[in-house]
Amino acid sequence: MKSCEKRIYLNNAATSWPKAPGVAEAIAEAVRQLPGAANRGGINDFDVFEEVRKELAWVMGVSWPEQIALGCNSTWGLNEGIFGFPLEAGSVVLTTSSEHNAVLRPLYRLEQQGVRVVYLRADAFGRVQPEAWEKALKENAPKLCILNHASNVTGAVNDARMLTALAKQYGSAVLLDVSQTLGWIPMELEQWGVDMAAFTGHKYLLGPQGTGGLYVRPGLSLKPYLLGGTGVLSDLRDMPEEMPLHLEAGTGNEPSYHGLLAALRWSKEHPADKKRMDDLLNLIKTGLTEAGCRVVLPEGPVTPVVSFAVPGMSNADVGDILTESYDIICRVGLHCAPEIMEDIGMPRGTVRLSLSRFTTKEELEVVIEAVRAMAEDISS
Repeated sequence: MKSCEKRIYLNNAATSWPKAPGVAEAIAEAVRQLPGAANRGGINDFDVFEEVRKELAWVMGVSWPEQIALGCNSTWGLNEGIFGFPLEAGSVVLTTSSEHNAVLRPLYRLEQQGVRVVYLRADAFGRVQPEAWEKALKENAPKLCILNHASNVTGAVNDARMLTALAKQYGSAVLLDVSQTLGWIPMELEQWGVDMAAFTGHKYLLGPQGTGGLYVRPGLSLKPYLLGGTGVLSDLRDMPEEMPLHLEAGTGNEPSYHGLLAALRWSKEHPADKKRMDDLLNLIKTGLTEAGCRVVLPEGPVTPVVSFAVPGMSNADVGDILTESYDIICRVGLHCAPEIMEDIGMPRGTVRLSLSRFTTKEELEVVIEAVRAMAEDISS
């Protein structure tokens, strides 16, 4: 087996690696210690879930840590938000073609139950245009809007503040998917008026897999999608009404949340160098373009994601060569976001590189040379 340290890892939009310093040690220590999950016995002098909620509230820009329900990932949070929101047959949901399957598949289920879903097309870079968004709001009067804060395919960031404000003007609640932006794009969910926000800990928060959840604004009550034990109020036949217990059934992933807490605290003390990341993004986008690739180049705010294709080669072949010949880990295909591919004019998908704060200039230069060699082989 090849050493991980010798590989160039560019799949951070899927799962970040390496993790923040201290994450592995925190997880290992949690496994060695007595379990201390709140309300479930063990030791109770430190509630890791409560501490994580406090740190997340700071990152999200919300005043109520208890309104953050913790689960296993953003898919869990999206399902809780979508199926828990008070929709019925005939209700309208407005969403976009840039959404992940964690949104699309639950919505397909709701369509089978009589909910009408309106899918707004994104532009050629995967971004929602405010004029089209407002037109769809006016014409359809949705009860709920579901919006991807940033495309996991192109990196294009939506103006969540503006789009949420427009939705509010037309009486709609907003569920924002911040899976690709939390920990990377500064946000103020409370000021923006967001009703719900689904997030994950294993991407740009630099935490471990098995962490994530859903923020729910005060005053909004969801019908829990997952039912079970909470460790307290066990005589109730239904879930407790107060948050976060209302949505947190079952034993939480305590070791991984110790890891996420370490990542959150490390990131607070070590802010990302955005100027350096902008330079690296410009380097890889320019290098791929000059190598003859078709590169998706959105203007405006973006996450560190680059999608491209090598003319004359399948995405699968490009990915295989990068991995097997150059030890470059990327991702190819539809990236669990099939609808956006028509919008960006790449129906067969893309090769995706996603950087992290640990990516180096030297690594990207290796990628550019590798892709250039492939493109030259095709043209010769």
